[in-house]
Amino acid sequence: MTQLMGRPILESPGESGGRPALADLLTGVRTALVGLAVVGAPVLALWVASPYAEDGAAAVTRLAGVLWLLGHGAPVLRGPTDAPLTVTPLLLGVLAVARLHRVAAGVAARRGPRSRWSGPVAVWAGYCAVAVGVTLHCAGGGLFRSRVLPDVLAVALVAGLATASGARSVAVLDGPADSPLDRLPPPYRPVDAVPTVRAAALAAGAGLVAVGGLLVVSSAVLDAVAGGGRGMALLGGGPAALVGLVLLALVLLPNAVLWGTAYALGPGFGVGTGTVVSPAATALGPVPEFPLFALLPADGPGGWRLVVSALPLLAGVVPAVLLGRAAAGRRPVGRRLPARAGERPEPWPPAATAVAALAAALSVGAGAAVLGWLSGGALAGERLAWVGPVPWTGPAAAGWIALVAVPGALLVRYRTLGPADGVGVYARLARHVRRGALALRAGTYALVLRLSGVGVSSVGGPGPDERDPVDRVDQDD
Repeated sequence: MTQLMGRPILESPGESGGRPALADLLTGVRTALVGLAVVGAPVLALWVASPYAEDGAAAVTRLAGVLWLLGHGAPVLRGPTDAPLTVTPLLLGVLAVARLHRVAAGVAARRGPRSRWSGPVAVWAGYCAVAVGVTLHCAGGGLFRSRVLPDVLAVALVAGLATASGARSVAVLDGPADSPLDRLPPPYRPVDAVPTVRAAALAAGAGLVAVGGLLVVSSAVLDAVAGGGRGMALLGGGPAALVGLVLLALVLLPNAVLWGTAYALGPGFGVGTGTVVSPAATALGPVPEFPLFALLPADGPGGWRLVVSALPLLAGVVPAVLLGRAAAGRRPVGRRLPARAGERPEPWPPAATAVAALAAALSVGAGAAVLGWLSGGALAGERLAWVGPVPWTGPAAAGWIALVAVPGALLVRYRTLGPADGVGVYARLARHVRRGALALRAGTYALVLRLSGVGVSSVGGPGPDERDPVDRVDQDD
């Protein structure tokens, strides 16, 4: 009997040498239930601690289920008017995606190469089965209600992307995959640039997120010191309400950080239709009473707040250094290009260095656009149909990073290689400027002599000793 009810039968190898599909299916169910427990435990604790709780346990479980669905980007309805609520608590979403990614990677690693994807698919199916049950349970009465079909599709999409990324992280270990950078012509192709571009993009993204976090912390400090504590004044509804608001603000803190990043980038964000919060100006109407909304700046022109627009420039410094050193050959040797003992990778051409920096900037812009869209949504209908960063936050992020990363990477490459490694792009530019200056000087002399009546036949170009040093270097080479 114990052999039928215990875990050994679920963990026993199948005929193909891997785990049976039922074990992977139950792994997906367990992963979803753990996520539900993480969300539901604080909600249940607040319900028990509230002295004036009128709702029953079923309403509490529906609230926990709705929060779990919102963490996956699923739309829900609020109130008797069925107002849409689509703002995704990114902290819950990150926890769910990270756990699914890790579970799928572990299942794929235990599978053989022939059936590597069958395990993650079973995990995804078990996770979606729990999502179907949660949406059906939350579709009944209550303050928050789910929409069965859209919510199941949203959870299935997020779970599919997370499990696929986990399985692919294991499959990539079998061999490198070609990237679009490898298909470029040789002068524009940075060899083995994918790891460096990925690291540079992550560094730039981390820098932008740090800028947003700095703005949120600064706003909170200024509100507590000089603003009379508007945010703390909203936390006065009793211990249970205080803890609930603090937990909700903590769950939405990543959203606020991304909104701060959009503010620093310039486009800013909106808190309803026709509103804007940006360094250039702030125009707000009535906003919901919530601690994070109490940190918003007052209406009016930007003034000194325009200074924060220079902060995103700092996020491009580290990517410029990483890409510049990689362009100079200071990078790990690719798996397809093994090097001999003491041999360094070949430096990238200047054009390839610029392409790698642009690729990192575009990656950051795409990530900023996706995260900005996920961090926003609807709080209600009509005026509050959209709150969050404006759509052109992604292009702004790509532009700020490219503005620093492209020339910075070229400069670091040139400084790392040194003058002995050949005439680079900056030396060529200096040569053209020198030639233009000599031509301008000769033309000026000729014009002055012509106006003074002196012949200009004796006026010629520079003599052998007046050649540009860069030209002499080229001729000597």
